[in-house]
Amino acid sequence: MRRGLLRGLSGAALIVLTVLGGVACEPPRAEPAAPVLAVKIDNVADARPPVGIGAANLIYVEPVEGGYSRLLAIFTDNLPPRIGPVRSARETDAELLPQFGHPTLAYSGAAPELLPRIAAAPLTDASDANEPAAYSRDRTRPVPHNLFLDPAKLPPGADWPPRNRLVTGPVPAGGTPTDHYEVHFPSATVEFSWSQPDQRWQVSMDGEPYAATDTGRLSPPTVVIQQVRERESDIRDAAGNPSPIAETVGTGAVVVLRDGRAFDGTWSRPAPDAAATYTGPSGEPLPVGPGQVWIVLAP
Repeated sequence: MRRGLLRGLSGAALIVLTVLGGVACEPPRAEPAAPVLAVKIDNVADARPPVGIGAANLIYVEPVEGGYSRLLAIFTDNLPPRIGPVRSARETDAELLPQFGHPTLAYSGAAPELLPRIAAAPLTDASDANEPAAYSRDRTRPVPHNLFLDPAKLPPGADWPPRNRLVTGPVPAGGTPTDHYEVHFPSATVEFSWSQPDQRWQVSMDGEPYAATDTGRLSPPTVVIQQVRERESDIRDAAGNPSPIAETVGTGAVVVLRDGRAFDGTWSRPAPDAAATYTGPSGEPLPVGPGQVWIVLAP
């Protein structure tokens, strides 16, 4: 068993993202159209189980106030009929989203100080305020964790720039055999357990299996643990807790989990409109496998 490099970090917060951008390990080739829809997903205990996120190409889990997390799910060619629960946007999104060109962003509210940044960002603002017909409440769930999205009722996003899409590759040489990896927020835990029969990492949240109502257990073939700097925003919640911002432009240490092994290396992202790249100790690419990918960005 290998424990995550985040275990025991005081005040650590975590971003998990599913990434289809940025590993250059194969020659360029023609890419199909990939209009991008980004959806903010609630991830506290009262919001579970989620709906629709098993179809996402990419999922970010971002740090939010109080040491909890929130997901940013990226969809392209496989939109489910229902997605949620939908919650509010955060400052971290403003730096993450430009790599997708001009995506559609679905969310429910944001701090007043953040709204001008969302308005200025290269995206289509498809909040519940702007597209009310696309959203509905599930009365069997507690408010505010019960807002759901019909993605077919939203304007489509622009295509994902081919230069920023994920290029998969075979499993690299080396690595450390790993069957379990844990990452810890101040108020939450995310775990990845390798299933040899399924050849996937089974996700757990706070010690419980994390499963979508429509597709079952979330089980990505690849997980990337990416260390980032984190700073406090000027924005506070009602309890006075600062909103954390994860800095996803820069460079740092990375661990790629795939095929039951862990590969150490370095990540690099030069600008908000570029995707992250992942390389091993000698500069060789660390490709991801096909399918959904979770990437943990840890301060």
